[in-house]
Amino acid sequence: MIGPELRPLALVTGASRGIGAAVARALAPGHDVLLGGRDSAALHALAVELPGSRPWPVDLTDGRALAEAAGGIERLDVLVHSAGVGLLGTVAETPASTWRRQFEINVVAVAELTRLLLPALRAAGGRVVLLNSGAGLSARAGWASYAASKFALRAFADALRAEEAGNGVRVTSVHPGRVDTQMQREVVAQEGGDYRPESYLRPESVAGAVLLAVTAPDDAALTELVLRPAGP
Repeated sequence: MIGPELRPLALVTGASRGIGAAVARALAPGHDVLLGGRDSAALHALAVELPGSRPWPVDLTDGRALAEAAGGIERLDVLVHSAGVGLLGTVAETPASTWRRQFEINVVAVAELTRLLLPALRAAGGRVVLLNSGAGLSARAGWASYAASKFALRAFADALRAEEAGNGVRVTSVHPGRVDTQMQREVVAQEGGDYRPESYLRPESVAGAVLLAVTAPDDAALTELVLRPAGP
């Protein structure tokens, strides 16, 4: 007797809220989803909402815990890097600790998790999607360390794409403009501005771009997707 066909497996980091949670919801109809993040309560609540998903709680900056969590994954169809941090400040105001934290989470953790999961991604001919930012395409005053980390993330994606093309692994960078999330509220508060949700992209709109990259036919390599708010 032949058992039911296994559904594709996706891992989404930063799935406890914002864009990551929206991506998990977008992928859930066609994938079993591992919900990555540090807020176990939020991950369990989302898992109840999405049949076929389960929490994958891990601190991405803890190398030993990350290796242990990734070790049980033998085949992975989709890896979405949504976890990240946005700390603002001018070059004159930003200490080395902020630069290190921003790069540790936005670049080093991404690179290490990808490295650990490459055998599983190669086995499935998987898709890697990196949630970047408009700041990964151009930098502006007050965003130096954040933009630098996102430029580095884009370079990582380009190198990974070139290295893994022969192994059937597709790599897409998604560069959204400002998105209506808690992180955006914190950024606007740092900037001292008024928060207007209607001025920003919805997390679901960004998740739609991720789904497009994940479901693109094999003859279409979506290398970069750029989204901007359509409003004034």
